[in-house]
Amino acid sequence: MIEKPIDYSDFEKVKMVTGTIIEAKINPKARKPAYVIKIDFGTEIGIKTSSAQITNYSIEELINRQIVAVINFEKKNIAGVESEVLILGAVNKDNSILLLSADKNFLNGLPIV
Repeated sequence: MIEKPIDYSDFEKVKMVTGTIIEAKINPKARKPAYVIKIDFGTEIGIKTSSAQITNYSIEELINRQIVAVINFEKKNIAGVESEVLILGAVNKDNSILLLSADKNFLNGLPIV
């Protein structure tokens, strides 16, 4: 299904950058299984927190994984966690999440264009 087109200027408002997951733990307050995740976005942006329903990955699979996230949405309280960023992924047919990744290692904080 193709959605209504947006102006390129709308896309430019969304700030997506690369980062590396440095910590992940179960969020015991979440109604649906979720992790509290800390992500290193480099020296300019720093370390940010996210609450993410990506529990089809183990904690071990997440640590040191490089990801892409939106960093300029408003903060949102999710099950007691102040989620600062949105980790991007694709929704698989079984509703599991496939995290976006790159074909090579990247520096933290690189902009997605």
